[in-house]
Amino acid sequence: MKLTPIVQVKSRSAAQVLIVALRAHGFHPLDTREGGLPGVPNFFGADGFIVEVPEDEAADATLLATDLLKDMEGSAR
Repeated sequence: MKLTPIVQVKSRSAAQVLIVALRAHGFHPLDTREGGLPGVPNFFGADGFIVEVPEDEAADATLLATDLLKDMEGSAR
């Protein structure tokens, strides 16, 4: 199964919310990963967390994830 990145977010909690929402809608996202050492997120860079799904789910999952991110950003104001 080949994974495809669909979104990248700065916050681990935002990535976890997206992963739970994607799973609730029937997608199969990969769990967020630490940077290689326990308790050390973003060890390889400060770009945030990448949410990945199987390649065949990427198009639909991207639509859902981007809509969820817009809602999350709108509710933060």
